[in-house]
Amino acid sequence: MNIAVIFAGGVGSRMHTKTKPKQFLDIHGKPIIVHTIEKFQYHSEIDGIVIACVKEWIPYLKQLIEHYNLTKVRKVVQGGSTGQLSIFNGLVAAKEVVGAERSIVLIHDGVRPLINDKLISDNIASVKKYGSAITCVKVKETVLVVSGENQIEDIPERNNTRLARAPQSFWLDEILNMQKQAQAEEETNFIDSCSLAKHYGKKLYLVDGPSENIKITTPDDFYTMRALLDAKENAQIYGYEE
Repeated sequence: MNIAVIFAGGVGSRMHTKTKPKQFLDIHGKPIIVHTIEKFQYHSEIDGIVIACVKEWIPYLKQLIEHYNLTKVRKVVQGGSTGQLSIFNGLVAAKEVVGAERSIVLIHDGVRPLINDKLISDNIASVKKYGSAITCVKVKETVLVVSGENQIEDIPERNNTRLARAPQSFWLDEILNMQKQAQAEEETNFIDSCSLAKHYGKKLYLVDGPSENIKITTPDDFYTMRALLDAKENAQIYGYEE
């Protein structure tokens, strides 16, 4: 079974929203989180979806799921106090859904809606072949490694440097066990799943993703996403989309 765990536990402090968390802001007539869920809902290889959501907004999310007929959503669970703990709650719920069946989990940000079918398929294929799939994009500018005193310590070769994005995918049992180990060691603030997996010695393999696969964190990101969706819509209207 292939199951997506989407975490949407943030409250949007960097977005400066006053009424809604960022994942519930509307773009092109529907909330960002719905755009994201639909990418997995309509993918033929995805069998189920679990969402970890900020507690106060779970009833509203369930209304959206019903309104948009998102039938692959199997569970909605409460997010945790950190991103890592939100993912953990989602993984536990995913395990309840799949039972004993060996399954692949695709861990994804609820505010990263500009993924595509190929990226989802490539993640699944990479886990089957290598045991992991970390979505990345090539670095287009020079990356600097700096010290606490703003001194440049290193300038990595651009060809060997990537930006980690999402989905980040694994065999469900493996990443869930690593999460449990981290909590047993009181490690609850890993920035993402690939950082956690690398810490516990997991070999990680990259999957190249689309450059527009950005995370909607700030107002600038919001407007960038809206522009990208406008461009895709225009491409469909004028016949330029592949």
